[in-house]
Amino acid sequence: MTSAPDLTGRAAPWRSADVSRRTVAALGFLAVALVAAFVLLPRTLAATGSGGGAVDRRGLARAFREAFVAYWSSGARDHSAGMAGVVDYWFRYHVTKAVIAALLLATLAVLAVLLWKAFPAASRQAGGLGAGRRVALGSAGVLVTGLAVFSAAMVMANVQGAVAPFASLFPMLPTGASAEGPLADALVEVRRGLADPAPPGGRTPPALGVMIDDFARYHVAMAVAAGIVAVVLLGMSAVAWRRLRGTTAADRPARRVRASFAVLWASSSLIATVVAVANTSTAADPAPALLAFFEGSW
Repeated sequence: MTSAPDLTGRAAPWRSADVSRRTVAALGFLAVALVAAFVLLPRTLAATGSGGGAVDRRGLARAFREAFVAYWSSGARDHSAGMAGVVDYWFRYHVTKAVIAALLLATLAVLAVLLWKAFPAASRQAGGLGAGRRVALGSAGVLVTGLAVFSAAMVMANVQGAVAPFASLFPMLPTGASAEGPLADALVEVRRGLADPAPPGGRTPPALGVMIDDFARYHVAMAVAAGIVAVVLLGMSAVAWRRLRGTTAADRPARRVRASFAVLWASSSLIATVVAVANTSTAADPAPALLAFFEGSW
């Protein structure tokens, strides 16, 4: 009977070979499949129940611009039928991408743990075979770790889009003076309203109020997500430092891996904290940032 794989660094990687190799291969295959799903499935799944088929980004932008003009002209706070359809589609799109990205993140995290646990043992092996395994495991570990970090960013971005799908559509509107026709007129009024959202003796247009509220919600979502990630990364860094202190000085490969991850997670936590603070600041006073966006200076 094949014994369980030893990935603790006490034996050569894959010594009881078959199970570990199959596990890593299966996880790699699953990761590739999830990447393909992330790219190909969201548009199709988002179109389910929408009464239409999947649309490309250009078609979605055109539909959103037309719906925006109608919504702005309606003078109502509630989305028009056309706008509601576009926003619902975009919500389903981001939910689908967030779920797939989360599954990909989990897969890559497990795969990275297996690779980096095997790396110290390969580093202790002498000869060309050990060097080859070290290079292969190190390269794969760096690649998988980088993809995991990217997947985490995709989870955050798509959760943000799902929480505030209306605001996440704003980049599909032209900025500055590039718009034409009724859309240009609507955007001039948007910029005017954002420059003075509470005019004396007047009131904020209902649609503009919704835009400002959703833009604030958009940044609150990222602030919360980045804050959670910062705390998790800080905890991971603390665990890595603790394990580093428990590693003997003679076990240099394991010490290098753990020290590298302690620094990586600590620096990443700092970056996530900066993102959380910046988004909190924008959410607290969203109108100036939204105006800067529509003026093309943000």
